[in-house]
Amino acid sequence: MRIENPQRWSALASFGTYSVEERLAQVAAPSGPIRARLYIPQGIDKPPAMVIVHGVHHLGIDEPRLVAFARALSAGGIRVLTPELVALVDYQIDSASIDVIGYSARSLSASTREKVGVLGISFGGGLALIAASRPPYAPYISFVASVGAHDDLERVSDFLITSTIARPDGTTLQMRAHEYGPLILIYSHPEDFFPPTDVRAAHDALRLLLWEKIDESKKAAGKLSPASRQKMDLLYQHHEDALATEMKQSIASHRAEMAPASPHRQLESLHVPVFLLHGSADNVIPPSEMLWLQQDIPLGLVKDALISPVLSHVSMEGHPSFADNVRLVRFMARMLDRTDRRR
Repeated sequence: MRIENPQRWSALASFGTYSVEERLAQVAAPSGPIRARLYIPQGIDKPPAMVIVHGVHHLGIDEPRLVAFARALSAGGIRVLTPELVALVDYQIDSASIDVIGYSARSLSASTREKVGVLGISFGGGLALIAASRPPYAPYISFVASVGAHDDLERVSDFLITSTIARPDGTTLQMRAHEYGPLILIYSHPEDFFPPTDVRAAHDALRLLLWEKIDESKKAAGKLSPASRQKMDLLYQHHEDALATEMKQSIASHRAEMAPASPHRQLESLHVPVFLLHGSADNVIPPSEMLWLQQDIPLGLVKDALISPVLSHVSMEGHPSFADNVRLVRFMARMLDRTDRRR
């Protein structure tokens, strides 16, 4: 109730909670300090700790839903660290973010002198699983939980174009992909879609469009050549299908970059418990990806896996049944039991 709507359930949701101190922090890394935010429950001695990894969003650790989620967990007695992954803030999903997650887990573990949980949201969930499997970071991590994580970045990218994706059993799932998916694909490599003289202006226009600043995006697109402006107009008019062939070619040419940022076939060294949660209506990273993750994670490590209609991508939406809510609460309870080392 604290996560979903704290105002609506204020009296009941505040039962048994702690006040929370929030402050900006830094995580040490070889490339320079990582911006982060720390949430510290007050009045509890040596609280268990968790790193929460945000997904693809330009607000990063300032994104309101992430802040509300971190506050809700911390009010329950958990020390929470949210590191900022600069690549994900810029809508880039790359392997460099794996080290940022690892450094953050190491830093939080050092400050608490205990192993910490890592919860990754959206593409941050898949990257968190890879980080936990890496020898330099594994000693600091007690478990990994993911919400709407990917298994194979190339497979998800293809889905964002075709609205069709394979399940592990050979069947296919069809659902209308979220319209911002193709924008991310084009924004990641504008040089694949625009001539060199237009790349900079196209990058700016696409970034503003992803931020939903449409008027400002169109103003930036005014600097493009006529041919490039026509291409941007297709995106403004939601005719992304017209660029499907170019997007498929772009995905194929960057396959080598996508593989290191995909958990697929990279989790053999993973040895911590895992909790997988996915929205049944997720049209950014389809729920079929959770089924693939269950196959890639070593046998016996998945302690709970739930595809829930309570969630869309990473938000609570719709009107779920009482039974669906109970299943989600049970999943959360099992995860939180792993967080609290005293249980």
